[in-house]
Amino acid sequence: MSRMSHLGRSLWLVCLLPLATLTTWATRADEPAKPAAGKDEGVKLFDGKTLDGWKQSNFAGGGEVTVENGQLIIHKGESLSGVSWKDADKLPKDNYEISLQAMKLKGDDFFCGLTFPVRDSHASFICGGWAGTVVGVSSINNQDASENETTTYKKFEPNKWYKIRVRVARGKIECWIDDEQVVDLELKDKRISTRIESDASRPLGISTYQVTSAIKDVQLKRIK
Repeated sequence: MSRMSHLGRSLWLVCLLPLATLTTWATRADEPAKPAAGKDEGVKLFDGKTLDGWKQSNFAGGGEVTVENGQLIIHKGESLSGVSWKDADKLPKDNYEISLQAMKLKGDDFFCGLTFPVRDSHASFICGGWAGTVVGVSSINNQDASENETTTYKKFEPNKWYKIRVRVARGKIECWIDDEQVVDLELKDKRISTRIESDASRPLGISTYQVTSAIKDVQLKRIK
């Protein structure tokens, strides 16, 4: 068969291909791969297998921290117990969001105290403090989560997962429990700090107070 015959047969086959196939070829050839729509672009900070990247917080009398069944277990201590992220230099200080799921297994005080960077300082989002119902941010203008404008109250059931989400962006601290926004705090003219007892959680930490908790799905996402 002549060269021209081969060329004619190839063109005839191409004409029979569906338009969608040709479009796919063009896309693969001319465009870089793009993430699927709706794909979560967050970075996992807990792999469900080890404490890689974390260390046990230096709380006096703190309970043991273990990894069991894909969950980070913070065991009840004499007061505060928890873990802290090792490398502060890898953490953003603004325009980011942290999320995790937490479950109270045993005890009656806060089962998730999430300490996080806020520009040149840090704060803690407390879930279930002061005997189990106080929610808020510590500290704002030296007032803790039980006595400032972020203070709210919520009953937390044992053995139930709650999704905790904190965002520092656009001049605000915003916090959610499941799909309910519970904190919407403007940072302007506010002095943000942690209680001295929680300093061992800095720069990023998860703590409990006389409570055993399970933690999973810890993610960090930067916000453009």
